[in-house]
Amino acid sequence: MNPLIFQTDFGVQDGAVSAMYGVAYTVCPGLRVFDLTHEIEPYDIWDASYRLIQAVAYWPEGTVFVSVVDPGVGSTRRSIVAKTQSGQYIVTPDNGTLTHIKRRVGITAARIIDETVNRRSGSEESYTFHGRDVYAYTGARLAAGIIDFSQVGPEVEPDSIVELPVVAPTLSEDRVCGTVDVLDVRFGSLWTNIPKEMFKKLGFKVGDRVEVTIENDTRVLYRNVMTYAHSFAEVRVGEPLVYINSLDCMAVAINQGSFARAYNIGTGNSWKISISPVRW
Repeated sequence: MNPLIFQTDFGVQDGAVSAMYGVAYTVCPGLRVFDLTHEIEPYDIWDASYRLIQAVAYWPEGTVFVSVVDPGVGSTRRSIVAKTQSGQYIVTPDNGTLTHIKRRVGITAARIIDETVNRRSGSEESYTFHGRDVYAYTGARLAAGIIDFSQVGPEVEPDSIVELPVVAPTLSEDRVCGTVDVLDVRFGSLWTNIPKEMFKKLGFKVGDRVEVTIENDTRVLYRNVMTYAHSFAEVRVGEPLVYINSLDCMAVAINQGSFARAYNIGTGNSWKISISPVRW
């Protein structure tokens, strides 16, 4: 019996998440079911991918994740189960949700869900709630040990799993550049795709002042000097800082404030950030 963890963009204002729980417990009343989040912005596959990378590797081998952010529900997109390098399983539409897992954790095997056997009985005419009828049902059967991975369906090459476009970070002689991938939602910090190792190659030490520039496709939104710090408390309240986040990438924040709200910063490949030594 392994943990079963749900992630969706459904929210909790209606009965959708509860229905998925009900399916899981009908499959096996002894299951342990948990939530990653149900507050993904509707249809935001990129955010779903990022939230998985925040959590998956910290759960035990055999844990089953069900991630349902599925704007293509009912279409020809594949429904798959992927096995990660560290031994967890992810049940999800093959629409880019596995982008960060594939790149950072690694996927060793994948199978297409055979809906002739891995679909809730009586749901065959339903095409809009695969989260309940296919993914929660299959995930629960896998977590409970009713089926093993080989019984999910036909095997497919992990390389065939759909990935979203990614802009790789770059390092030059005097700066490191990347994208603002996602927000630390509740606090408004900007999480970048710049790994700490790349940042440190410029010789920065904690306490140094660095210049940060943030721009989108049309203009520069922010350019200023801030402190590279271990944590928020090392700068005054209201002051900005650069720090290493929990995923070992560089992040930008305001101590006890929202950087994203203060400067109207968004996320995604069009939001570029660079960090360089102070020249003035």
